[in-house]
Amino acid sequence: MGDQAVGFIDFILALSPIAAVLILMVGFRWGGAKAGAVGWLVALVVSLLYFGADTTLLAYAQTRGVLLTLFVLYIIWMALVLFNVVKEAGAIEVIADGIVKLTGDRVLQLLILSWVFSAFLQGVAGFGVPIAVVAPLLIGLGFSPVTSVAAVAAGHSWSVTFGDIASSFNALIAATGLSGEVLAPWTAALLGIACFGCGIAAAFAYQGLSSVKRGWPALLLIGGVMVGTQYLLAVNRLWNLAGFVAGLAGLAASAIVARLAFYRRRREMDVETEPIDDHKDISSKKCKSMPLYLAVSPYLILILIVVVAELVTPVHEFLNATNIVMEFPESKTALGWVTEAGVGKKISVFGHAGALLAYTSVAGYILFSVTGHYRPGAVRRILTSTTRSAVRSSIGIATMVGFATIMSLSGMTYALAIGLSQVLESIFPFLSPYIGLLGAFMTGSNTNSNVVFAALQQQTATLLSLPVTLILAAQTTGGSLGSMLAPAKIIVGCSTAGLSGEEGQVLRRTILYGVIITAVIGVVVWIAAA
Repeated sequence: MGDQAVGFIDFILALSPIAAVLILMVGFRWGGAKAGAVGWLVALVVSLLYFGADTTLLAYAQTRGVLLTLFVLYIIWMALVLFNVVKEAGAIEVIADGIVKLTGDRVLQLLILSWVFSAFLQGVAGFGVPIAVVAPLLIGLGFSPVTSVAAVAAGHSWSVTFGDIASSFNALIAATGLSGEVLAPWTAALLGIACFGCGIAAAFAYQGLSSVKRGWPALLLIGGVMVGTQYLLAVNRLWNLAGFVAGLAGLAASAIVARLAFYRRRREMDVETEPIDDHKDISSKKCKSMPLYLAVSPYLILILIVVVAELVTPVHEFLNATNIVMEFPESKTALGWVTEAGVGKKISVFGHAGALLAYTSVAGYILFSVTGHYRPGAVRRILTSTTRSAVRSSIGIATMVGFATIMSLSGMTYALAIGLSQVLESIFPFLSPYIGLLGAFMTGSNTNSNVVFAALQQQTATLLSLPVTLILAAQTTGGSLGSMLAPAKIIVGCSTAGLSGEEGQVLRRTILYGVIITAVIGVVVWIAAA
């Protein structure tokens, strides 16, 4: 099937698991666990009856899916533990009160957390951490849970490609055989456009165009700093640090912007009179029992641990010396789709992002304990709250990953991509970021999207005489934006925001943002390729 044309029936059937999940989550407001189970069942049946999969291939797919699920759940469970460690001590309210004191402007508060701080966390931690950690902070400020998750999901997406020590960008390099020096300029340029789009989407998630209008100075100034920093580092062979340092520069710029007269005038009146998304303003709560530096200390510890673990080579090598690894043999469908033999998702036991969150949780618990901020029974309440939130989310992630791996190994994913390029060949440059978006939607990962689709995009661009580096930049930019509408990541955010089972509410917002921003990228690519 590798080089064959994809017919209409092939395309529709390959699309059916994704369509089922979208219809159920967006149209019928199903939770991720139920919708994912239906998507998994549809993928199983279609792959068996039409795409030539057999029981052996499906067993390999599910085993690969289990490894990927464990990789993801390691982050989710530990992020929930950290959240509950902080929440149980009462630190969430103190942090929220501190941000209100930095700026009483609601829109700027939202942008600093959902767009800037979440991008920094993406730069140093990767999958799931920004949305799991930042959404509860916004809820503590008084933003509604749906607004909080949607704003962070949209706000951090631009930083995914160069985030987590550029893991997605390195996957793009590996999948295409091209050098980072060649790929970086267009990639950084398109992600720069996406950065402004994601900031606008985060602001819009609050009060629509009025909050975008209120936030434009911050969007322009902070966005310019982050985009410029990321671009300069990426094109100067420092792409592994581009996302992390861009987020750090954005935080520094935020502190300056918060002092501008535009955001400081009538600060108290802004807090009292602007609508606050169905929640009481956190600034009305007098949180004097804990100093701000102590409240934020677990997050500072997290930053320190992640930076050391990722950037200090001896520490990085030591922590990543022990891994859970499984080799898989070659698999082949009856229609000829081949998945080469190789290693499944490798899980670093002590260097994984989940492990780093665990270390932070222990340190945070000790810190709050010795300073007397826990009531008796804190451990039991922390573990109970974590389990209650994580179980349903874990089921949802397992089913989502399960249908994604079935689609990948059975050739359904490839059929979708090749079918899209066939049908809209004349406007393929506009379409190319949507293929990246599709891959991230299915797998929850820009890295996986690049692994699955980068070679296809490269081949198609060559056949159509299009600029290869531009099309590949569109691929990874679309994959980065796909983070805001990937069900697996939406589930992560909803699990810490008390929205388990209500992921469809968030997805209805973020899918609109993602489609629009990706369309802007597509237009830019189409014009540049002409």
